[in-house]
Amino acid sequence: MPVEEWYSQLPPITRSYVTLSVLTTAGCAMEIITPFNVYYNTQLIFRKMELWRLVTNFLYFGSLGLDFVFHMFFLLKYSKALEEDSFRGRSADFLWMLMVGAAVLMAIAPFANVQFLGASLTYMMVYVWSRRHPYVQLSFLGIITFTAPYLPWVLLGFTVMLGSSPIVDLLGMVAGHIYYFLEDVYPQMSGRRLLSTPSIIKALLPQNDVGVAVGEAQQQENQPRNPPAAAQGQQEQQPDRPHAD
Repeated sequence: MPVEEWYSQLPPITRSYVTLSVLTTAGCAMEIITPFNVYYNTQLIFRKMELWRLVTNFLYFGSLGLDFVFHMFFLLKYSKALEEDSFRGRSADFLWMLMVGAAVLMAIAPFANVQFLGASLTYMMVYVWSRRHPYVQLSFLGIITFTAPYLPWVLLGFTVMLGSSPIVDLLGMVAGHIYYFLEDVYPQMSGRRLLSTPSIIKALLPQNDVGVAVGEAQQQENQPRNPPAAAQGQQEQQPDRPHAD
C-alpha cells in the first residue's frame, strides 16, 4: 500500500496526533525550535501565559532515533486500535479521552518532575486498550504469553530491566486507570456517567452512527461466550485468582 494511501486511511485524531508529534520532534532535531520552547512548566504557563505548552509537551518524543521510532510505533498501534474499535465513529469521545488523560497527567507531572508527557499519554492508551480487551492473548518476545490486561505490567517490567526510570510508564498507568474506572466501571456501579463528552467537542467532530454500530459489534466479539452449565459449575467451585488492576 502506498504511504499516502496508508496515511489517509488513519483515523482523524490518530493521524493528527502522529503528524504533530513528528513535526514537533523533527523541528527540534533541525533546531527550528528547541525543547525549551515546548516543555511543560507551570510557572511559564500560568505566569507568562505561554499556553501552547499545555499541548506541545505532549508532542515532543526526544531525539530522532530508535527510541523515537519505538514510541511512534506504540502511539500509532494503540491510538489507531482504540479509535477504530472502542471509539469507532466517535472521534469526539476519543479526543475527550485524550484530553481527560492529559489533564490528569499535567496535574501529577509537577510532583514527578516530568516535563514531556507524550510517552505517558501513549502508555495511557495502551492501558485503556488492554482493559477493554481482557481476553486477547498476547506474546512478549515469543517467550511469555499473557492476556491483554497484563500488557502494561509486562512493558513496565521491561522498562525496569533496561535500567530506565518507570515514572513515565507509571504516570500513564495512573491516568489510564482513572479514565477506565470513571468511564467503564463507575457508570455500572452507580448508573451515572461522569465523563460525558462536552457538546462543543461533539459539534466539532460529529458522530458516525454507522461506525458506532460497527464498533459496538466488534466490542461484543471481544467478550467471551457463555460457557456450558457444567463448566460454570466447575468455575464457581474454583477460588478467585488474583489479578492486576
